[in-house]
Amino acid sequence: MSSDSFASSDQLADTNPEIGDDTLAEATQPDPVDQTDHAGPSSGPDLTGGRLILVGTPIGNLGDASPRMREAIETADVIAAEDTRRFLSLAQRLDLTHTKRVISVFDHNEGHRAPELVDIIAAGETVVLLSDAGMPAVSDPGYRVVKACAEAGLPITSTPGPSAVLMALAVSGLPSDRFSFEGFLPRKSGQRKTLLTELKAEKRTMVFFESPHRIADAMDDFAEIIGIDRPMAISRELTKTYEETLRGTVGSLRDQAAEGLRGELTLVLAGATEVETAPEDHLGEVSALVDSGVRAKDAAGQVAKKFGLSKRDVYEAWLHRE
Repeated sequence: MSSDSFASSDQLADTNPEIGDDTLAEATQPDPVDQTDHAGPSSGPDLTGGRLILVGTPIGNLGDASPRMREAIETADVIAAEDTRRFLSLAQRLDLTHTKRVISVFDHNEGHRAPELVDIIAAGETVVLLSDAGMPAVSDPGYRVVKACAEAGLPITSTPGPSAVLMALAVSGLPSDRFSFEGFLPRKSGQRKTLLTELKAEKRTMVFFESPHRIADAMDDFAEIIGIDRPMAISRELTKTYEETLRGTVGSLRDQAAEGLRGELTLVLAGATEVETAPEDHLGEVSALVDSGVRAKDAAGQVAKKFGLSKRDVYEAWLHRE
């Protein structure tokens, strides 16, 4: 499920109460769209023929629907949607005509759908794959279909669209030259703490998704593992009416999260800063390990790994300590 959605499942069910997971929706095929730039060549790649097209869809604001997104949907032979009801609701609100065939591709059926879609594309049909919101295959279904098509040597392209990951990063005010996307945080505190411990020394800016129902507990874990002084930003309801980005530190944002944050949340955490350290600064830890029964070389190795130092330098410093 994407971190952002167009509407609740109940709303969509009300709009299309008769629609199931696999849907044959009759629609009139549109006239061909003229993509020719009259001042030059075609404005983009040909979107017809047997291929897989990943389509980015709005993460909240329907005004972000691109002309290429519209064309891809209207000319596809098959629509592979994370939720068929939400797709048909989107198409209705954007006044899109579309293919006669709409099938579901979600987390629990993507594995067996992938070979089916490979066969469809190999037969010369165009498949558009989209998730509920944002870019498919980015913390959403799609990766296994793309992998299967790539292994089969089939054409794959994309009509890029809105991305909560990139938008939150861009507006965070934190370094964006290097970053990592970590997806949804684990639901359980113990697993969250394990992940955050692994990422504590990461120097790149990090982006996470989190639910408003778990944000307070998650921020407590950030404070405990990462520390309260690390710069951070939290964006909520991106592109929507109540869009807001909170900027501060882990500590200040934890206090705000404790009061409750609504909407879909994207967290952006600054990377760890370089700290000047020398082997001599950590000889006490080496000695403590040695006193506990660890061989000196092994103790030096453990300390060196922890602080990003040379094992040889730490061991030599310990041997020549005063």
